[in-house]
Amino acid sequence: MQKTAKNTHPKKAIETGAKPQHTLDTSTHRFCIAPMMDWSDRHCRYLWRLISQKSRLYTEMVTTGTLIHGDPKRFLDYSPEEHPLALQVGGSDANDLAHCTRLAEKWGYDEINLNCGCPSDRVQNGMIGACLMAHPQTVAKAYQVMQNNANIEVTIKHRIGIDDMDSYQGMVDFVRPIADKGCRTFIVHARKAWLQGLSPKENREVPPLEYPFVYQLQQDFPDLNIVINGGIKTIDDTLNHLHHVDGVMIGREAYSNPYLLAEIDQQVFNESHTIPSRLEVAQAYIDYCEQHLAKGSRLHHMSRHVLGLFQGQQGSRQFRRHISENAHKKDANSNVLIDALAYIV
Repeated sequence: MQKTAKNTHPKKAIETGAKPQHTLDTSTHRFCIAPMMDWSDRHCRYLWRLISQKSRLYTEMVTTGTLIHGDPKRFLDYSPEEHPLALQVGGSDANDLAHCTRLAEKWGYDEINLNCGCPSDRVQNGMIGACLMAHPQTVAKAYQVMQNNANIEVTIKHRIGIDDMDSYQGMVDFVRPIADKGCRTFIVHARKAWLQGLSPKENREVPPLEYPFVYQLQQDFPDLNIVINGGIKTIDDTLNHLHHVDGVMIGREAYSNPYLLAEIDQQVFNESHTIPSRLEVAQAYIDYCEQHLAKGSRLHHMSRHVLGLFQGQQGSRQFRRHISENAHKKDANSNVLIDALAYIV
């Protein structure tokens, strides 16, 4: 569905003027893999890309302070095969977010996503994550400044609510002012977050899923690209949600059972290319690991992501055990993975 013409403003100074305009193809977010702290690093994303060519991938959340004051290469480097690829950032200061948006564009990311959904106490103290849902005007200003400083799309990821702000109208009151500034893609975790009393893990499991809230948001804002997230584990789940919203984002199931992605391109994007076997994926990933080992990477930083590749297959337990017991050793190399495959084949 065609939305509006692309923003063509200059990128030199931080601007807060006219509403940015974009051409938005909702198919670009039809299936996404969520940003997951400690999991969706560049090695994991490369593994996912070996299985699905069309899924949109997201980095782990990186705070603005980390990007501005740390080593950008450490956090922004990626393999070109990872596209389409989005950088997720955490922050609330418009100037800092604008700086990070320019970095994202410079490094070639396809999108930058602002985290308004993480419930961690650690990030709340820095005015980052789900606590921003109580400050929609702050997010609207940040969005506008970010978008006016780059020509890549700026998107928002948020919850359906926080604490006692848990009505559908409360979510609308958050989304509307940001949409009024020109934002067209909202990724909605269909649970509210309790900012006090629940851990981040509990906030992914305890508050009930409210998918109808997200469906209604799509109905009430048909010009927005609404992507649903939370508790989605199968292709059937994905296809069912796509009857109601423009896109689906899957999270931890993609990590624990990555081969779930094997049929996504065909089932969700109607692509006809050949589906790689688990063994073909493993062999290609071993080649990738060898390249990075030669550059000084440690095997266990890469091998941990492949533990679920053979989930449900004969020999998978021995495969996982062999890697877990040997990949962390100082001299570990690709032979650990090759030997582990012997339990499968």
